[in-house]
Amino acid sequence: MVLKFQSKHHVEKFKKHKLYMETSKTFSSDIVTLTINEAADIASVSTDTIRNWIKSGYLISPDKKTITQTSFDQFMENIAGVEKLTSRANKLFKVDNNYKEITRKIDFLIQNFADEEIGIEYEKSLSASYRNREGIYYTPSTIARDMIRKIKIKPHLKFLDPCCGSGNFIIEAIRLGIPPENIYGFDTDENAVTITKNRIYQETEFESPNIIVGDFLEHCQRLKAEGITFDLIFTNPPWGKKMKKDEKKKYGKIFDCGDSLDTSSIFIAACFEILKKSGTLGFLLQEAFFNIAAYEDMRGKVLQKKILYIIDYGRAFKGLMTKAQAIIIKNQRPIAENKIQCIHKDSISTLNQSCFINNPKKIFNFWINEDDFKVIDRLYSIKHITLSQKAKWGLGIVTGNNKRFCKKCYSDGYIPVYKGTDILKNEIKMPSTFIPSDFSKFQQVAPMDLYMAKEKLIYRFISSDLCFAYDDKQRVILNSANLLIPENIGISTKDLAALLNSDIINWLFKRLFNTHKILRSDLELLPIHVDYFKKYKEFSEKSYLDYLGIIKLSDNIFRLKS
Repeated sequence: MVLKFQSKHHVEKFKKHKLYMETSKTFSSDIVTLTINEAADIASVSTDTIRNWIKSGYLISPDKKTITQTSFDQFMENIAGVEKLTSRANKLFKVDNNYKEITRKIDFLIQNFADEEIGIEYEKSLSASYRNREGIYYTPSTIARDMIRKIKIKPHLKFLDPCCGSGNFIIEAIRLGIPPENIYGFDTDENAVTITKNRIYQETEFESPNIIVGDFLEHCQRLKAEGITFDLIFTNPPWGKKMKKDEKKKYGKIFDCGDSLDTSSIFIAACFEILKKSGTLGFLLQEAFFNIAAYEDMRGKVLQKKILYIIDYGRAFKGLMTKAQAIIIKNQRPIAENKIQCIHKDSISTLNQSCFINNPKKIFNFWINEDDFKVIDRLYSIKHITLSQKAKWGLGIVTGNNKRFCKKCYSDGYIPVYKGTDILKNEIKMPSTFIPSDFSKFQQVAPMDLYMAKEKLIYRFISSDLCFAYDDKQRVILNSANLLIPENIGISTKDLAALLNSDIINWLFKRLFNTHKILRSDLELLPIHVDYFKKYKEFSEKSYLDYLGIIKLSDNIFRLKS
């Protein structure tokens, strides 16, 4: 993304700077230069941002491929950290300055706080920007303890935490009997490593040489080459850590991650490389790992191992809406009917691992029971089609400024627009919002032929329920609603709406995806039983359930007929 500066004032101010004037006099062969890629790496910004700084006059480029070292150094020292250029640039320098300041205080934290409190205070002291950039969310000791204590610990075992943070998993392993000399850990944060080593010493009086400042992904290949493997690997990987695309592709290829190139998947795959046969892997992960399409390839890899536990710890991290969920895996092939203990809220259930293998996208919907899986199997075993490659899809309009463009009353030059809350099942409310008929100033608009289609379905985007309405009046929608136009699926658009609004398909959607967003990729996986409409001319929930061989016991409970 190209970043734009706020005004020409910034450019002019830098151009008047004495050091700028010196560097822009004459370019000679002995001037030291940086490539645009090198400058981007040093500044932790994109190459587009560097080019934008060149265009704005902040950096001197003799040949459009390089910049002078002097102009770059002066810009970073005198302008970027002082001028309010962009929120991204400000965050960069605020993050780095905050980290330097905290580093100076690390001895104070160690001397004045005990055990886990050191890590808690250290994490609090880091800026939100830095934590977000590095994916720093330290595992509460209660969760670390619960995860590790679900397996049998023997003193001779070798333990690794590849993203050790302030050391909660490591300390729990020591307290369960693993000697500190058998404990290994990595972290890119030097302060975190200092805290962990100090905690180990306080616990055991052992000065560990095995807790190392470094990127585990870089060290993993060395460990494998040296034949160093581990019986136990427990960690909380850096969720959402900002990695360069080339880095992700490189590690994805090295560790055979398929299309799952997020940091969590890459760390899991790397850990499998150095986990002993019959060793145990425990990962605390974001909720998305278990049900989002981007993680499908890694879920497939995990399903080739014996899964012992899946545990939902809820919203464990302050400031994060996503749930923290753990998976504990044995490094061996699963037996045909391997049972997984699934802990969700206050309920404990036991599920066959094969249930997940048969799911669309290999979703780990561990919050349901075996009877639910039987109903899901029935829905997918009956002849059906899906909407994948059988529909056109369109997003609602993003105005870029609803306060400016949206009105509550009609006026000349305005047309009605429909929001997600205007969409009911098989019904659309009267319009309460109006926007200019000239769409050219809006930020995002779908192709007009989609809005103007003779027939289409409009549906809520932010919702836990499927909510579809038939439209033949060429209505226009805002981005809280989306649209689809079925193509040659063998049933009418109205019949499709009735089926998608049905109780059983809503139940299926919730049991599979457990989300508050109605995503196209999820809708494309739902079974569309077109043959039902050959037998019944008009849709009804009762006849549809009869056709499927399913009975409804309550709003949330469906079962197979005896």
